Amino acid sequence: MKRRVFWGEVVRFGLVGVFATAFHYGLYLLLRLVILADVAYALGYFISFVANFYLTARFTFGTAPSWHKFWGMSSAHGVNFLLHLGLFRLFSHAGIPEVYVPFPVYAVAIPVNFLLVRFVFKKKI
Repeated sequence: MKRRVFWGEVVRFGLVGVFATAFHYGLYLLLRLVILADVAYALGYFISFVANFYLTARFTFGTAPSWHKFWGMSSAHGVNFLLHLGLFRLFSHAGIPEVYVPFPVYAVAIPVNFLLVRFVFKKKI
């Protein structure tokens, strides 16, 4: 049963991530019609992050959202961002062509981010 719950969370985490990314892009496209593109991108990111948080709490992990969890998820994403940057440099220096570097970065960073976010919401990895 635990294994089934875990993999259900993984699938829902992926679905929420795809939704949040598409939502961010859609907001960016709409907002850039009325404000500067970089401001539209940042505002779209923040709005989609709030939606991502709510969906992650309710849909992915079945928990109630709270400010404590919001800041925890924000911190997890901050760590994830730094991990992305570090891995990008590592894989770039390892000789992987720049066009392909994001793929091994994603392969490491996305599962780590899932575990960090899961810990925030469930207090277990």
